[in-house]
Amino acid sequence: MTTAVSAQSRPSTASPTGASPTPTPVRLRLPAPTGPHPLGTVSLHLVDRARVDPWQASRPARELMIQLWYPAHTAHGHPRAPWMSPGSVPVFEREQGIVSGTLLLPTTHARLAAPVDHGRCGRPIVLYSPGLCSNRSLGTVLIEELASHGYLVVAIDHTYDADQVEFPGGRVEPFALTGDIDDALIAKALAVRTADTRFVLDQLTALNAGRRLLPPTLAGAFDLSRVGMLGHSLGGATAAAAIRADRRLRAGVNLDGSLLAPVTTGTDRPFLLFGSDLGPGPEDPSWDQFWNSQSGWKRELALTNSTHTSFTDLETLLPQAAPLLGLTPSQVTQAIGTLDPHRAIHAQRAYIRAFFDLHLRHLDNHLLQHPSPRYPQIRLIR
Repeated sequence: MTTAVSAQSRPSTASPTGASPTPTPVRLRLPAPTGPHPLGTVSLHLVDRARVDPWQASRPARELMIQLWYPAHTAHGHPRAPWMSPGSVPVFEREQGIVSGTLLLPTTHARLAAPVDHGRCGRPIVLYSPGLCSNRSLGTVLIEELASHGYLVVAIDHTYDADQVEFPGGRVEPFALTGDIDDALIAKALAVRTADTRFVLDQLTALNAGRRLLPPTLAGAFDLSRVGMLGHSLGGATAAAAIRADRRLRAGVNLDGSLLAPVTTGTDRPFLLFGSDLGPGPEDPSWDQFWNSQSGWKRELALTNSTHTSFTDLETLLPQAAPLLGLTPSQVTQAIGTLDPHRAIHAQRAYIRAFFDLHLRHLDNHLLQHPSPRYPQIRLIR
């Protein structure tokens, strides 16, 4: 796990000086989700007219993009969704030091605007919040897994603290936070993200009631009595902050994110701390503070031989891209650790799903009760 400042950054995949990437582009691939459901996805532009944008005062309203991922009735006739929106790709390539055309970014396993499978009484919901200067695309591996097992996942891009957000019509808003990334700025970002999350919950209520039309009608697809939240880095801290602020959230997961007061005082609802073990220092004291005051169900896990980046899609994409970008094996392991990517992703998917199954569906496979010989790469800290 990493500190409050360094936990928010992503490693660059830039080639070392003098390297010559392979000129033939190769399509990167995401691991297939394991659940029985085909997937659908749709993106939605939300406008909160009750707030002037806190990062750009010239914007009279707070604008967000969210992406809904859900079990689909059928995928027939619907194209696969791209991993990242087209207008965001050049920004992502530039910030990662990738020469345009060197890599072909992956397509997802979800179909654009495929008809939703509502289930019997609506689907349990999981909100996803990415890290600072990141975006919703970096959580696709975990998001698809949950959706394939019957969850409706809502991924949030937090405009201006994301590296880029593309809005309808091709407008791309880049990262716009200025000044030092210190505790004061992180505290403001957490407050903004908490307000974003609560607004998204309000909008899900409107969607479920049919007050807003989408290509696949989602009215009645949400079980708003079963809502959890998952986040990476600052997104994990956002999950902890939002669950304190809004009782509609029933359970939360923090993936390797440092916490700040008052979030460290915990909550009365279930919360999972899931961290890396190859960070720059000892156990983050903010997790100890949270643990000591958390009155709800709690568990702390560590993914062995992993890093902060291991909880993003770069865990699988970086090893594929490394030969084309001229990255050495040691540079790759410095970025994502020495744990085999397949084993890292397999364990993350299993434990995150076990947590939400337990607390949103009341299904207990006992994976979270004690160490499992099936997953020796997971340490149950407490």
